[in-house]
Amino acid sequence: MTVSRIGLVVHGGRPEAVAAARTVREWCDEHAVGCTDIDVWQEGARHSAREEVDSAGDPDLIVTLGGDGTFLRGARLAAENDALVLGVDLGRVGFLTEVPATAVRTALDAVRQERIDVESRMLLTMRASCRLEVPTQMEALLQCGRGPMLPPPRVRADCVVGDDWGVALDVTALNDIVVEKLARDRQVSVAVYLAGRLLASYSADALLVATPTGSTAYSFAAGGPVVSPRAEGLVFTPVAPHMVFNRSVVAAPDEPIALRVLERSGQAAVSIDGQLRGVLGPGDWIGVYAAPRRLKAVRLGPTDFYGRLRERMNLTDAPAALADGRAAPLWPVKTPRPGDLAHLALPPGAPDERS
Repeated sequence: MTVSRIGLVVHGGRPEAVAAARTVREWCDEHAVGCTDIDVWQEGARHSAREEVDSAGDPDLIVTLGGDGTFLRGARLAAENDALVLGVDLGRVGFLTEVPATAVRTALDAVRQERIDVESRMLLTMRASCRLEVPTQMEALLQCGRGPMLPPPRVRADCVVGDDWGVALDVTALNDIVVEKLARDRQVSVAVYLAGRLLASYSADALLVATPTGSTAYSFAAGGPVVSPRAEGLVFTPVAPHMVFNRSVVAAPDEPIALRVLERSGQAAVSIDGQLRGVLGPGDWIGVYAAPRRLKAVRLGPTDFYGRLRERMNLTDAPAALADGRAAPLWPVKTPRPGDLAHLALPPGAPDERS
């Protein structure tokens, strides 16, 4: 696979990320590959994904050095440029990142030699009843101790602004899109529509729509289900709702989810992958749906998602399950799978996966 230019997204607050970035630059020099740092804080302001990839010379591979937050920034850039993204794991949870810092060179060699898998991940986009903006006073408050905010989402030039269909916003989310309360003492009241039908009107701290990838992020913390990143669907999860029905709903990938702020509700914030991008008032709405573009994530081999889930979440076996016997083996099969199971995905390390 020809890689002509790499864009680097580095967590500058981690010395190990800075050191790994030097390794990437050295590898690029050795292989005559262009390399540009994509500084999301450049010149004291944040830029759109299009502006950032243009200034980086249209990289065809984005390498992120940090945790999942750094990966999310890189994923936004990669999706904009239809580029590959490789996440180097220097964070604390690491559901999104792929390789340890010590294996950076090995990973880059694998990309160059086409010894990789490219995993296609669902992304979210949205329409809204109005353009999203953050009030100036709120932006100044949120900047205390943090870097500049992302600019307001632009209107997608390739889409018609269709009256009751809303404004098509240039938004890409890998994890989730969230509508949440602004004041601690007041929940938001939001009507939730699935595939054009009213599900229910909620009074809650927040309401979120997540991808399968994002099911292990905010949605998981709010009690939502864990969904395989290989699955297709949208996960709706209410956060601290004041109602009996507090369950998540998993919608099909072609079923949009709309959230309308009700008349007597307070204002609501809209966050995209954890970044505040706008404020809605009573009567405003957003529609969230699967984006036509996909994220192309580099994988060096089959992803052991459930093994990572067990490790990252420190899952332990129930004492009652172990009281009368030994712990379960990691994978009990030691022979090649039969023909009728050949199409199934198996954990890495099964006998015929090693050959």
